Amino acid sequence: MSPTVSLIRATSYEAQQLRESIETVLAPLGGIGAFVKPGDRVLLKPNLLTGARPTKECVTRPELVRCVAELVIEAGGKPFFGDSPAFGSAMGVAKSNGYLPMMAELDLPVVEFHGKRYETASENFNHLLLSKEAIEADVVINLPKVKSHMQLTMTLGVKNLFGCVPGKMKAWWHMEAGKSADRFGEMLVETARAISPNLTIIDGIVGHEGNGPSGGEPRDLGVLGAAADVFALDVAMLDLLNVEAHLVPTAAAAQRLGLAPALETIEFPLMRPADLSCTDWKLPEALMPIDFALPRVIKSTFRHLYIRLIKEPMTAYQRQD
Repeated sequence: MSPTVSLIRATSYEAQQLRESIETVLAPLGGIGAFVKPGDRVLLKPNLLTGARPTKECVTRPELVRCVAELVIEAGGKPFFGDSPAFGSAMGVAKSNGYLPMMAELDLPVVEFHGKRYETASENFNHLLLSKEAIEADVVINLPKVKSHMQLTMTLGVKNLFGCVPGKMKAWWHMEAGKSADRFGEMLVETARAISPNLTIIDGIVGHEGNGPSGGEPRDLGVLGAAADVFALDVAMLDLLNVEAHLVPTAAAAQRLGLAPALETIEFPLMRPADLSCTDWKLPEALMPIDFALPRVIKSTFRHLYIRLIKEPMTAYQRQD
């Protein structure tokens, strides 16, 4: 069967309007009930990259996570959310980006990801550590943000699932697989294939363009997209943004592995990428190497531990004072 990608124009994070937008974009896919059954433990996987720039649209908006969590609860599911930031903890990044009120009101728990080895489709990456919280959830709902990326050109649905690799392991994978953009892209694709999200809803209402994933600037894009096939959704979003797939290692790898469908084979029940086309989306000014040399890996690991073990607890202590 041809994959289905649902795309709509959406311009507001206001609760009622966002609720209507998410229900609209999910309707052609069967609504949330097509993915969540009563009693399911449902992982919501936002992009919780950093707490350093909370007004710059570097992370998935808490409003979006809240709305999806409410739909999951209404369907009888038990939502929780988590991520594995490269620096710090999921709770620390969530606090910095305004998640706490929503978490308290919905009694929505956040989990810190822990790694475990799982067999992947590719023998080349069977030593990849993946989050057991993601693998063992009954349902995974992937909630990426549309962003440019200084190493990978763009980060969309597939790249967001790299967050299911424990934080301190990310730098080591940059060293191990980053010597080749092709290999690094394949590692990200195999991560996405192993996690196999049941549903991806991409937040393009306001994106992050330029020198992302954190050094760029917010950009009103006005798009919300959803699909059961994360690879098809990435294909559609790249076409919408007029970014060629060969420039994006995840998209190029998905094509080589036969996972990315041709655009003309995708069903678009609502709007097509051309209807929402952005012709002036800003990509990074220059690309940085994907490869991390050993000194950078060690520095990155220490930075992760410093933020998680010292900076975040100190910030929490100061707030209590």
